[in-house]
This record gives sequence, structure tokens and C-alpha cells, in this order.
Amino acid sequence: MRVVLGQFHDPSDELLTFARQLGLAGIQVNTPWLPGERRWEVADLIALRERCENRGLALEAIENIPQSFYQRAMLGLPGRDEDIDNVRETIRNVGRAGIAILGYHFCPVGVVRTGMDDRGRGGAEVTSFDLAAALDPANAAELLVARRNASRDDSEQLGKDDFAAGGYPDLGVEIGEEQMWENYRYFMEGVLPAAEEAGIRLAIHPDDPPVPSLGGIARIIRSVDALKRAAKLVPSPAWAVELCLGTVSEMGGEAAVLAAIDHFGPRGQIGYVHLRDVRGTVPVFEESFLGEGNYEPYRVVQALRRAGFDGFILDDHTPRLVGDTEWGHRGRAHAVGYIQALIDATAPRSA
Repeated sequence: MRVVLGQFHDPSDELLTFARQLGLAGIQVNTPWLPGERRWEVADLIALRERCENRGLALEAIENIPQSFYQRAMLGLPGRDEDIDNVRETIRNVGRAGIAILGYHFCPVGVVRTGMDDRGRGGAEVTSFDLAAALDPANAAELLVARRNASRDDSEQLGKDDFAAGGYPDLGVEIGEEQMWENYRYFMEGVLPAAEEAGIRLAIHPDDPPVPSLGGIARIIRSVDALKRAAKLVPSPAWAVELCLGTVSEMGGEAAVLAAIDHFGPRGQIGYVHLRDVRGTVPVFEESFLGEGNYEPYRVVQALRRAGFDGFILDDHTPRLVGDTEWGHRGRAHAVGYIQALIDATAPRSA
């Protein structure tokens, strides 16, 4: 196992230097700022990889494509076949560029929080979610929803993790659970063969928060059983889970986290891991520092080892320390060091 730095759109010289200073050998990029309104081209992806490699860092994965690339496919709208064709070509280009994993979600409404500046240890800012508040129309203007199509210009103006206030996006439809499952099946039947051909893995992030529905759209990847169903829907060696332990902890605490590891690890279906945690489970939870949440991090990393996972781990996002940058250099440095120590402490020792 190894730690990477990630969750930024642009691997700038400053961030690549920061990764090297933390002793890391790889990075992950989330929804990189690349040209293309409907798909990414191979030359741009190669340039992205080479920018990292020129600083001595491997580009381990890309997490998320712009939601506009496949919005109609997620919603089951006319034009979804065109979306799927473009996603297939993006997948092929990711493979041609020598990038092994493409993370994605299947959640049109996206990540939702009802609070961004609750107070954690020592006054650190933490995000929070309360389902009752999220469902109350009176709170619509204050809801915080992650932006998935932000440009270089406007994303720099957004808050932590690209959240923006203003309520749920108006998608023009309401979709129930079984229809969303059918949309997911149709999408995966279209794109998994391209991933197999390209030699890459598609890793799905569970819905955060893992609740039945928000904004009129069902959220289907909201439990460990739902992840198992997703894996079986269109069986493929290219299918994987982007195991966000924070989101799984939101589902059911340490028991859910260990159940997910014990199921997907031995099957080789964990693409990579987000190692973060929360206090509480749905319907109410708040972000926490590692070691103060629902699960014991040492036991979790031990479980990953027992399950045969040998891939990479990243912090995903962290509480925001007083005086930190917008991206969170201080909080992430703390989390990276914590995870590095867990990996070292659980490593087998020779006699």
C-alpha cells in the first residue's frame, strides 16, 4: 500500500513539490482542467501524465469526468447514446495515455452538505449533513452542493472542495430507484467493454451522502449491499469500487467499513481508497479527524492488508485547520502523515 496526494484539478508545480516534500511517489487528479466539451483527447491526457512524471510522480488515477460528459446517460434522457459514445472514447484515451484507473460517480445531484463550517477539534472547520435540513424546502438556498463542471476561472472562486450554495440543481426530471438502476445498467453495458479493451479500471464512488433521494433523484449507491449489486449488474474485470471509507462510514460506521473491505478486497475489486472518517451515520453526521470518527483507523488498514489490497490510498478531504489554505495544505499534511504511519505500523516484519 502507498499514499498519494490528490483531490485537485490542476497538478501545479507547487502541489507537485508539496507531494514530493511529503515523501509521496504518486498523485491522483480530480476532474482535471482539460480541453473538451464532450470528451478528453489523448494528447491532453498524455501531457497531464508527463507533467507529473517530469517531477518524479506517477499519475495513479483520474477521479471523475465532467458531469456534462454523461449527464444524459445518468438521467436516461434522449442523447444518452451520444454521451456513452463520448465516454467510451474518453476511456480509450485514458488507456492510451497510460493512466490505469478512472474514477466516477453515478449521482446526478452530487455531494451535498448542510454545513461547511461546523467546529471540530481545536476550532477546525468540518462539514456536516442533516437529512431533515436537507429535505426542508425552507433551507434550499443554504444547501451546499459540489460543483462538477466548474471551469478554471470559476472553480478558483468556490469554497472547499468546490461546494457552492444555492440548493439542488434543476435537472428537469424526477427519477426513482429502479429507473436509476436501469440507467446505471445501460451505462455500464456501454462503457465497461471499452474499459476492458483499454486495459483500465472504472472505479465507482458511493453516493455521498448515502440517503435514498435528494433533489428528486434516487441515490442508488448508498449501502454496501448496493455496491455488491452494482458489481454484479454487468460483471467485468474492469469494474471496481472507489472505496471512500468516509462515505461507507456514513452508511454504518466501522461495521460497514469492515464489511466492504472484507467483501471487495479478496475479489480484487477495490480500485483505490479514500481514508477519511465522520462522526455519526445517516441521517446526521459530521466530518472528523482520523482517529476521532466512527472507525479505528489501525483496524481498518489491518483489514485492507488481510484482504489483499496493495493499491493506493489518499486522504480525500480533511477538516480545515485554522490558518490553512483554501485547498487545505495543513490538514492534508497531517492526514497524509497519519496514513503513512498506519501503513508502516501494519506492515509485516521480518523476524
